[in-house]
Amino acid sequence: MVQDSIFTKDRLINLSIILLAIWFTWFAQNHFEEYTVRIINNVAIFIILAVSYNLINGVTGQFSLEPNGFVAVGAYVTAILTVDANGMLYQYDIEDPYPWILALQTNFFWALIFSGIISSLLALSLSFPVFRVRGDYLAIVTLGFGFIIRILAINSPEITNGSLGINDIPQASNLYWTGGFAIVAVLVILNIIYSKYGRAMKAVRDDEDAAIAMGVNTFKIKTLAFTTSAFFEGIGGGLLAALLTSISPDLFTFLLTFQLLIIIVLGGLGSTTGAILGTIFVMAGLEWMRFLDEPMNIFGYETDGLPGMRMVVFSLLLIIVMLFAREGLMGKKELKDLFKKKKVDK
Repeated sequence: MVQDSIFTKDRLINLSIILLAIWFTWFAQNHFEEYTVRIINNVAIFIILAVSYNLINGVTGQFSLEPNGFVAVGAYVTAILTVDANGMLYQYDIEDPYPWILALQTNFFWALIFSGIISSLLALSLSFPVFRVRGDYLAIVTLGFGFIIRILAINSPEITNGSLGINDIPQASNLYWTGGFAIVAVLVILNIIYSKYGRAMKAVRDDEDAAIAMGVNTFKIKTLAFTTSAFFEGIGGGLLAALLTSISPDLFTFLLTFQLLIIIVLGGLGSTTGAILGTIFVMAGLEWMRFLDEPMNIFGYETDGLPGMRMVVFSLLLIIVMLFAREGLMGKKELKDLFKKKKVDK
């Protein structure tokens, strides 16, 4: 009976959070000003990227540095599938696009799904050579993948328009799309984490050799995490392309991966809730602190604008947080763990 009541309480908490997220998405889209909605859109997209990246890096413990590559793939697939043929012919200045590129047209939903599928298939093919190594070597291999994708984008003008990128992408992203996919991504990843596959992922993270000794197919588990992460990173890239309406290879440098790495480490490696909080702290916090770059009146003293001051303050805040929260804001805990009462030995 105790276990049943705890299970019911957890389900009620989860359902309440989902309903609150859905209500906030609707309310923000219909009542907030355009600038605020755009920031929330950006936060929602990075929540998708952060929780998916956390699955492979935090939950499974594989030091992978690939997100910018899969985000780029998703962004370009969505752009190619949603920009009409006339728009492509008009803006492809370096080389004419391939005829099959012009024939690839679909609606926004299927463009996002195809972006995720192609990214996950690419991750599946990469998993065979990538997971032959561990640790720092894995980081180097996956880092190289991100550079390769960017170089291919620059040197394939018939597909990607080269260094000029793709413009005039239909601005289809709104909070219903970004918020909706963020909720779906969080739910899917949490269900994986609390399944037998999630327990196997944590076993691989804690001690891969011990997991192998216990009969865990570590290659299968790491590949599952890698492809799932790539799927949502591809969708996140597609949503980002439709939000910005213009993409180029310079958008998908290692800086994007580094930004996501900061987010999941700040939130707590292995915590999906932490990845969400880290995203809000980094993406929304940086926007809120823009006033630090502008001229200010401090106790009657007028200061000149100091471009970059917000990054200095933000860096100091990061240092303070990491000093007092060595495992991040949430550690490895999830939101529901905060509602559980600690057992007291009698």
